[in-house]
Amino acid sequence: MMQQSGERMASKSVDISGVSILAPLDEGYQSILSKEAVGFVAALCQRYTSEVHALLARRSERQAFFDQGGLPDFLPETEHVRNSDWRVAPIPEDLQDRRVEITGPVDRKMIINALNANVKCFMADFEDSLSPTWNNIVKGQINLRDAVNRSIDFVSEQGKAYCLQDHPAVLICRPRGWHLFEKHITVDGRQVPGALMDFGLYVFHNAQALLDQGSGPYFYLPKLQSHLEARLWNEIMDFSEQYLGLEHGVIKATILIETLPAVFEMNEILYEMRDHIVALNCGRWDYIFSYIKTLREHGDRIQPDRTLVGMDKPFLDAYSRLLVKTCHRRGALAMGGMAAFIPIKGDEGKNAEALSRVRMDKEREASNGHDGTWVAHPGLAGIAMEVFDHYIGEGKKNQLAVLRESDTPISAEDLLAVSDGDVTEVGLRSNIRVAVRYIEAWLRGQGCVPLYNLMEDAATAEISRTQIWQWIHHKGITLENEREVDSALFRQLLDEELNNIKGEVGEEAFSKGKFSEASRIMDQITTAPECVEFLTLVGYDYIP
Repeated sequence: MMQQSGERMASKSVDISGVSILAPLDEGYQSILSKEAVGFVAALCQRYTSEVHALLARRSERQAFFDQGGLPDFLPETEHVRNSDWRVAPIPEDLQDRRVEITGPVDRKMIINALNANVKCFMADFEDSLSPTWNNIVKGQINLRDAVNRSIDFVSEQGKAYCLQDHPAVLICRPRGWHLFEKHITVDGRQVPGALMDFGLYVFHNAQALLDQGSGPYFYLPKLQSHLEARLWNEIMDFSEQYLGLEHGVIKATILIETLPAVFEMNEILYEMRDHIVALNCGRWDYIFSYIKTLREHGDRIQPDRTLVGMDKPFLDAYSRLLVKTCHRRGALAMGGMAAFIPIKGDEGKNAEALSRVRMDKEREASNGHDGTWVAHPGLAGIAMEVFDHYIGEGKKNQLAVLRESDTPISAEDLLAVSDGDVTEVGLRSNIRVAVRYIEAWLRGQGCVPLYNLMEDAATAEISRTQIWQWIHHKGITLENEREVDSALFRQLLDEELNNIKGEVGEEAFSKGKFSEASRIMDQITTAPECVEFLTLVGYDYIP
């Protein structure tokens, strides 16, 4: 029996054997959590939840190998896949030109503004830019359904009205990663994998409407670590098409290559998903986080200050070029990464400098052969569009013809190279301040936060806190002032930075916020003897 709790209940309950909903069903929620929709999600969970747990266990086993001194490498057992000739299925018409994409959470106003922006696609995010409170998740599904039906609108507290323009951007949905579970719904006594909930509700409610419009149910899939995880997604999509009576192959996916193990299995990931995949994406910030976390016990591979680890560093440049070469050989698009800068108001000099850095970043991606890129703010779309228009050329939709066949082969060592640069007190303090302020906002239900002229999400906060953990863990890491990075120094600077944050946000906002919880979480995950897999797993216990 589906159970309901909380003060506000739906007027009708849904009776599905083995399913429990452990949260309020507010007005409108029943339309998304209908008996038919929840039945589909339950069918996915009953079929695939055990496989999700098995793949997560495999991740732990591989990490133990890396912790004992092993390094990621190309798989000998799948060499035949890398060396044979095959291509992915044809790319749908409305996904062939993706030169600029914008991303953001599934907030109602954000969805309208993003779909109206000067971009080709909008990635609506249930993952790193969303705090997965119950209300955020369910309202996000309502918002996307309304966007697909072209009925979405919004009126701000100031009375400003927002609505969709004609010819909005192509909508792509990003569900949560395999590691995140939904505590408010259980199937047969087990929490639902967040990925299956987000994917299942979106495809159930919107697939046919999207197909009728000449588009389709399109997804970004995050944080995969192996081709076996891609194989599971392929099985889920095959099953979903059969269950919903859809033509085989209409569900399409772009997979983010944002973990270090996955970069060694890009051919295999494309192969496993060949009927459903259209692109790979350089998820650069999560990739840097994964490099640190995967190689956390390797004292010879410690990265310097976060601000020094840009796409010009050899290991990131190799990653970008290999992704382009791999994708284009197989007929898939190669998407670039996020420009995290946001326009700086009130300082023309700093704003011009930031925009110049965005242009340089996009020039590097486009010259490498990427077919498109990400921006976090509509104000950056024009620069990105201008750069990719130039490289793609008039009358063309992408750079699939750029095959990079003359490149020197990229080795495992190229992909594992450590970056030069120092660990500084400024960098340490910045990491503390960014992570604490992001965690605090996340606990309040906000997963995408503008901080210090950058748009921060969970990935950049993860870099910040894992860097500090690694600097503490490998004793002897010293700052430019010869102070050793240890737990005592971290805690001293954490206290000092909390005072600095109070000065930035003001006494009232600080006292009403969740800074004390955020600082406790930051201390817990940064000084723990073992590196915590994801800060969101710890933080999830603190949100409704």
